[in-house]
Amino acid sequence: MIEELRLVLDLGLVVLIWMVQLVVYPSFTYFTSADLFQWHQKYTVRITYIVVPLMVGQLLVSGFLAYKTLTFYSLGSFILVLSLWVITFSVFVPIHEKIGSNSFTPEDLHLLEERNWIRTILWNLIFVWSVLEVFQS
Repeated sequence: MIEELRLVLDLGLVVLIWMVQLVVYPSFTYFTSADLFQWHQKYTVRITYIVVPLMVGQLLVSGFLAYKTLTFYSLGSFILVLSLWVITFSVFVPIHEKIGSNSFTPEDLHLLEERNWIRTILWNLIFVWSVLEVFQS
């Protein structure tokens, strides 16, 4: 049951990150500075309702699995999840704060999209690893 929950959370984050990578972040460059500032205030509140439960759920479930049964997979995937938290709060939150305070540059928007490939790759890796782990058991 917990492994299936893990798969649902991992899949949810994969779908979300691809949508952000291919649709949301590229769309930011089409806004005027004032319009992006206004939209970003609404966007961040709304996306939080989706992101927070998925990320917190993934962290809790992967942490529980690593604690319950310490394997290369459980520890490795937990470390990848923790890495995503560090990357999110050290790289992406500061850029979003710049947008939210209307002090961003076009380079910030470029960095947001370019650096998000790291999260896209990592969440895909986590999901594929989870699928392999569940179906090999």
